Amino acid sequence: MANLFDPVRRHADTHPDSVALRGESDTPGEVTAWMYHQLRSASVNYAAILVESGIAVGDRVLLVAPSVPEFVVAYLGIQVAGAVVVPVNTMSTQHEIDYVLEDAGCVLVIAWHTLEPAASAAAQARGVPVRTLRPGADSGPASTEIRDRDLDDTAAILYTSGTTGRPKGAQLTVSNLLSAGEIGVACSRATRADRTGTALPLFHVFGQASVMMTTFTAGGSLSLLSRFDPAAMIAMLRRDQLTVMAGVPTMWNAMLHSASDADPTDFAQLRIAISGGACLPAAVIEQFEARFGCTILEGYGLTETTAFGTFNDLDRTPKVGSVGGATPFTQIQVRDDTGHPCAPTEIGEIYIRGETVMKGYWQRPSDTAAVLADDGWFRTGDLGTTDTDGDLYIVDRLKDLIIRGGYNVYPSEVEQVLFAHPDIIEVAVIGVPDDHYGEEVAAIIVRHPRSPLTADDISTWSRARLSAYKTPRIIEFVDALPKGATGKILKRAIVREPLRRTSTKEQPCTP
Repeated sequence: MANLFDPVRRHADTHPDSVALRGESDTPGEVTAWMYHQLRSASVNYAAILVESGIAVGDRVLLVAPSVPEFVVAYLGIQVAGAVVVPVNTMSTQHEIDYVLEDAGCVLVIAWHTLEPAASAAAQARGVPVRTLRPGADSGPASTEIRDRDLDDTAAILYTSGTTGRPKGAQLTVSNLLSAGEIGVACSRATRADRTGTALPLFHVFGQASVMMTTFTAGGSLSLLSRFDPAAMIAMLRRDQLTVMAGVPTMWNAMLHSASDADPTDFAQLRIAISGGACLPAAVIEQFEARFGCTILEGYGLTETTAFGTFNDLDRTPKVGSVGGATPFTQIQVRDDTGHPCAPTEIGEIYIRGETVMKGYWQRPSDTAAVLADDGWFRTGDLGTTDTDGDLYIVDRLKDLIIRGGYNVYPSEVEQVLFAHPDIIEVAVIGVPDDHYGEEVAAIIVRHPRSPLTADDISTWSRARLSAYKTPRIIEFVDALPKGATGKILKRAIVREPLRRTSTKEQPCTP
């Protein structure tokens, strides 16, 4: 029997006055700090309110809140009460919240006070009660017993982004999330002395499992930024003397290009910088290290694997383009179309097996069976390859693969080439339907302000570095690319049809 609350309870007993959380205050420039004993009391008190309102073991509770300490209090309170937390994106519309409420069968909605309208409207339409989450978490003096769970009990349901079909709820168990914390500690060698900071949303698996659970398992402190801003991130780094930072590629890229007053002294105490969520372009890694003297280490995981799969070894110089080897208690395989393991350097689909692989999709046995075998191997839908050391290289999403005239084009390879151009800040490479080739390669680019970069410049740069069939023939400049809450570029949000109409083939492209 166990509970996700166990790490916090343990450190509150042994080091009650250690800082567990730091967050922004309602007063500009001020910071709130929660000690472990305060976090324990607030979480148990919040659980008492839930129990008193009728929440039973196994009930699903929808939680919508930004990355603030009160999110953590409510999240842990739901666990103490023995219920299942269903965190949703803070940008969710009423329609999107309604879908999760119905699909998960939630019996209560907890909404941050500034995000209540959409959640309340969806809940009211379904007759589901709403509890407003305010600064301080409104936890009273009441208390309740911590409801222990079986390790295989579902602790959280995290809905996938729904890139194909409707979003599916990945059931993460008590064991999945506790194991994620232990694996995170082993990978990062986290201790009580670590001060971790992030602007990642805690409703996402990266912030929730890889960052929050790892921090509390080690007994360190977690500094939260509710909304990412490169200058604010640097300010938090300085203020809290962070030793660990976690982010996604767009965050590191923004800090590199926008945090003009940052310098290597800001990063001097930083022990480890962790990147995940998407592949980090080699050019960003190299430029970040050159400017700040800080090495970013990449990892790889999915919602369905509780954020863990691979991570770069702290004792080795990271290989450019690699997301490292399998994390502890985890196995990685790259398999061909027949399901057999690929030899090193051969491209195939990535499979993961280990203690963080989900229980299955909520009430979707056929979808679960399609990706999760009886022997525990999970099909990721990602294409990759390994080297002779067993280190993994992500090639692309299987569904993002562009087939142009019968030739495979991996968007990430083209993006790496374009990212190396000094005038390009962000880029997304996608396939656009084409009557002749089946699909055409399109590059959507954010260039530096005042840059004179043209489509012809991009074509020249690409042709010198890529085979002809990989060279983008559709080039579009935009002010910004669509992004999700983590900062990950959302290729599915890019409308293809206008790009198809503006396609220009300057000359025949013979592979």
